[in-house]
Amino acid sequence: MVEGPAEGPAHGLAGTPAPPRLLMVAGEASGDLHGGALLSALRRRLPDAQVRGVGGERMRAAGLDQLADVRSLSAAGLVEIMGSVGRHHRVMEQLKRQMDQHRPDAVVLIDYPGFNLLVAGQAHRRGIPVFFYIAPQVWAWGKGRARRMGRIIDRLAVIFPFEEALFNSHGRAFARYVGHPLMDQLQVTQGREDTLRRHGLAADQRLLLLLPGSRRAEIRMLLPDLLKAAAAFAQDGWQVALLRAPTVDRAFLEEVAGPLPVPCLDGDTCNLLHAADAALVCSGTATLQAALLGCPHVIAYRFSWLTYLLARIVTRHRVLGLPNVILGRVLFPELLQRAVTPTNLVRALRELLADPARWQQGVEELRSRMGPPGASLRAADELVDLLR
Repeated sequence: MVEGPAEGPAHGLAGTPAPPRLLMVAGEASGDLHGGALLSALRRRLPDAQVRGVGGERMRAAGLDQLADVRSLSAAGLVEIMGSVGRHHRVMEQLKRQMDQHRPDAVVLIDYPGFNLLVAGQAHRRGIPVFFYIAPQVWAWGKGRARRMGRIIDRLAVIFPFEEALFNSHGRAFARYVGHPLMDQLQVTQGREDTLRRHGLAADQRLLLLLPGSRRAEIRMLLPDLLKAAAAFAQDGWQVALLRAPTVDRAFLEEVAGPLPVPCLDGDTCNLLHAADAALVCSGTATLQAALLGCPHVIAYRFSWLTYLLARIVTRHRVLGLPNVILGRVLFPELLQRAVTPTNLVRALRELLADPARWQQGVEELRSRMGPPGASLRAADELVDLLR
C-alpha cells in the first residue's frame, strides 16, 4: 500500500497544475458500459484529464485514448481464460510500459478482477495509486481476498451497501459505497409500441428477447439451445429477437448458429428489455438490467466442466444470477451446465410467467436495494479525492 496521501497531479509552468494522467482498464462489455459512465462523470470534474487505456465503444466516446479493445480481454471462467493467456499477456506488457514510460497519476480499474487485480499489483509495485471501481464479489469467493486487496488498492468504490463494511473490516477504510451504476443507465426513452416499430417488430405480438452473452465462449455454449427454446415460443405465436452485445459481431453469431432465424438487434437495450414480455439471458450484468426493467427472464450459463467444478469448490454461493444474489433467493430461474436444454428453458420460463405477482413483487424489492442514482458521479468524486 502506498503510505500517506497520494501525490496529486504534476505541476506545469508557473505552478499551474498539469492535467492529470490516468491509465484506465475495463475488460468486457459491462466494464466498458460502466467505465464510459465513470469517464463521462470524471470529465465534468476534470475536463482536461488525459486518459489512456483499455476500453470499448462507450469509453472511446467518453474520451478514452484507446490502447487496446475490451474484446482482446473478454473471457470468462478459470479454464476459458487460459485460452486467451497470450492476449492478456500482451495487454499487460503494454500497460506496464505505460506505467513505466508515462507515469500516470493513478491507475483506474473497472471490474474484471482476474486481470485487473494483477494490474493493480503492478501499479502498487511502482508506487502508482490504484482506484478500483466495482469490487470483486469477495462475499461469494471468500473474505480473505478483501484483506489482500487492501494491500494494493488505494481507493475502492463499491456498488452494494454491505460491501463497504466487508472491505473495511481488515484495518484499512479504503472502500466507499457509491451505489450501483445501472441506476443511472437504465433509461427508457420511448413506449413499447414505438420501440417495437423502430425495430420492425409487431406491436400486437408478445416479444421474447435472447441475450446470449458478450463473450465468445458463452455464445458458443448457449446460443444454439436458446434458439431452439425460442422456436417453441414462436410456435405459440411469440415473436423472437436476438440482442447482440457490442463486443460480438453478427458474423460470429452466424458462425455458431448458422443463418440466424430471428432478427438480430443492436443497441437500444433498455427500451427493448422494457418492451419485451420475457427473455432468456446469459448470466451477467444483463440479468440485472432485465430485472430492473421489469422483464421476466430465465438465467442460463455454461462453464467448461473443470471451471464449474472448481467454482463449486471455491464459491460460497449457490446462486449465480445477480438479481438472485442481491435478493438472497432465487426469483428468476437459473439453469446451469447440463440443465441448459431447450426443454428446461421453455418449462422454466413458462412457470415464471404463470405467476406474475411473485416476480413483480421481487423486482420492486430489488429496486429498493440498488441505491439512489448518481453512482458514476460519486465514483468520480472519489477518484478526484484520491488524486489530490
